[in-house]
Amino acid sequence: MILKSVLPFALAALCAGPLVHAANRTDAVDVFIGTGGDGHTFPGATRPFGMVQLSPDTQVRHFRQSYPWAAGYRYEDDSILGFSHTHFSGAGHSDLGDVLLMPTSGDVKLEPGYPERPFSGYRSRFSHNDEHAEPGYYAVRLQDNDVDVELTASERVGLHRYRFKPGADANVILDLRSSIYDWSGKNLWSRLRLRGDDTVTGMRETRGWAPGRQLYFAIRFSRPIVTHRLLNREEGVDYKGFAAPGKTPSEKILVEGKALEGTFGFGRPADGTVLVKVALSPVSEDGALANLGEMPGWDFDGERRRAHDAWEQALAAVDVEAPAPLKRIVTTSLYHALLAPSLFMDTDGRYRGPDNQVHEARGYRFHSTFSLWDTYRALHPLLTLIQPERRNVDFVRSLIESQKASPYGILPVWQFAGQETWCMIGYHAVPVIADAYMKGLKGFDADEALRAMTASAEYGPYGGLQYYMKLGYVPIDLEPEAASKTVEYAFDDWTIARMAAKMGRRDVADRYFERAQNWRNVFDPQTGFVRAKKSDGTFREPFDPVRSNFGSDYTEGSAWQYSWYMPHDNAGLVAMLGGDAGLVAKIDQVFDAKVDPAVYAHMEDISGLIGHYAHGNEPSHHVAYLYNYAGAPWKTQARLAQIVASQYRDAPDGLAGNDDLGQMSAWLAFTAFGFYPVAPASNEYVIGRPFVERATLNLANGKRFTVRTEGLSDTNPYVGSVTLNGRPLARSVLTHEQIMAGGELVFRMQATPDKDWGKAPTARPYTQTAY
Repeated sequence: MILKSVLPFALAALCAGPLVHAANRTDAVDVFIGTGGDGHTFPGATRPFGMVQLSPDTQVRHFRQSYPWAAGYRYEDDSILGFSHTHFSGAGHSDLGDVLLMPTSGDVKLEPGYPERPFSGYRSRFSHNDEHAEPGYYAVRLQDNDVDVELTASERVGLHRYRFKPGADANVILDLRSSIYDWSGKNLWSRLRLRGDDTVTGMRETRGWAPGRQLYFAIRFSRPIVTHRLLNREEGVDYKGFAAPGKTPSEKILVEGKALEGTFGFGRPADGTVLVKVALSPVSEDGALANLGEMPGWDFDGERRRAHDAWEQALAAVDVEAPAPLKRIVTTSLYHALLAPSLFMDTDGRYRGPDNQVHEARGYRFHSTFSLWDTYRALHPLLTLIQPERRNVDFVRSLIESQKASPYGILPVWQFAGQETWCMIGYHAVPVIADAYMKGLKGFDADEALRAMTASAEYGPYGGLQYYMKLGYVPIDLEPEAASKTVEYAFDDWTIARMAAKMGRRDVADRYFERAQNWRNVFDPQTGFVRAKKSDGTFREPFDPVRSNFGSDYTEGSAWQYSWYMPHDNAGLVAMLGGDAGLVAKIDQVFDAKVDPAVYAHMEDISGLIGHYAHGNEPSHHVAYLYNYAGAPWKTQARLAQIVASQYRDAPDGLAGNDDLGQMSAWLAFTAFGFYPVAPASNEYVIGRPFVERATLNLANGKRFTVRTEGLSDTNPYVGSVTLNGRPLARSVLTHEQIMAGGELVFRMQATPDKDWGKAPTARPYTQTAY
């Protein structure tokens, strides 16, 4: 827990100094924020929502030890294993790290070696003094290998530029054994094929987070390969079949197996330079070869410039004016919010779906990497504001088409590479689709979408839904994490009802509005907490609101974190707690509790603690905004100052927990603007308080919505007045329609709270039941 006495200083440090107006928006991005601590972000080169994430890996360990290296790279390390082409940004679990390349000018070593033993393998030490990264570009000097490395990327192709010492032998190692979250049996099969004197293709199928994931690639070098070796380094293979042509690794042009490596020598180039292009494909080696056409020629500087321009265009959706430290944090948050969902289809539209079969996207671009338990809360609502409608429709259509191809007939839960992982709970593709529909996005079939949503909500074998539909709650004696599942299902059901009602489908709407009240079945007014019930209707005993564990009553949390999760019906929560004062007192207890960090130490995802509030994990993200529902927005304003000052920093360890594919970052972006989507599909944003002097949203419809702050300082943490287009804002909410109409929202900050604004029930945010 961060002591309150340091909070004003921390907030002042963020807000101090002259305002920064960066000539290039990318100049305000620090891609190293989140690469330390447990942020789990990567610093490498990628495009907005790109299929390739080309980044250094510093350690690859057995999956039971891999949590700190979920993104492959950790800022605290001092050596680099190699450069691979697929990474998650901020995930709490992991996989990927595909197609690892490493340049070396010394003896070719086939093992990576050990970080603590220099020259024990092909890995190399490096210094952060010799490292530079920006959106779309990464560079580092490999001290032991004596090579300067630069990386950039298009959507489907990673481009490497290696500069070797003059007169040195230029070699490149390809290690298909390497994998993030590794284990001995992870590689199910792989292939390497030499095609001519400058191209290598291959594939790898892995059994990791997404079982049976297939990825294909094509590697093209800027120089002819002078020497090569293709090796399968498996041991103890009982049946090897009959020998193919080529008795030695240097004679082979094709090798298959589970432990493949390739080494490629280019002699001693006169200028010491070798470039490498790596294209990925979810479909085939031929698909990867075709995807190489996305990057014709060998103009590294031109490709770096195009990547830079792509990021400038994407970040141009928001202009931020703030002191330098806070500007970097907020702009970097926007950068992180634009990394996923990621493109996952070839240039011809073909992709691999959840049935592991090849499909074709017609009229849209298929995306995957949906961390939905996290991102439906703020990331997707943010993207509906700052990204073109077409891109958001691509996300929705990708979800719907995945449901069609799913062997289970349901929407994705946590999908990447087109494959389902079954990670986390809920059917949170539903609020993503409903929120998009409620905001008027066109380009997808609403009837088809609603069928996909109800199919997911009524698939009994998933997560105890058969009991939920029968009993009105998930019973803990028949299904783990039952309390969390009940309240999350209830919210998802409400979003189905909202969409169905707008479509005129009263039959569906009425049924799901009723299901949305199921949260009441697990709320215990006697204790004031959401609790797990058994199938006989009684609460499970004994009850400890602090208890948390995997497979317990709650998902990655305790009763202190999950008992306020009915974002669609907070008036109901107010009533359950005895009125406005009851809710305010309970949320105060969440933040003000004196909590021994050891209580949650066994749960690596419960981090960023302020009392029981855990900002490093998503179930807490809306909690500070709940005071608005009790008529006390000033309390929200004070809590937000506490959270921002203690949970975000302009440093590698500047995230209090996993960024979770942009959700932590989206929370900060919204909060910095002064409002937050507590209940996606409500079309309302709850007013908090701003943290930037000015933020201009350059909307997809061509209009601009500007947030401007007067009197912002660490001594003025409270909102004195709010006006929209010159008129006082009567309610403590902002509607989506108001934002999309364009205009100016002005906050006047002051030292003391205004305890009257937002107090009346008519001034509070929407809830399903009346105040």
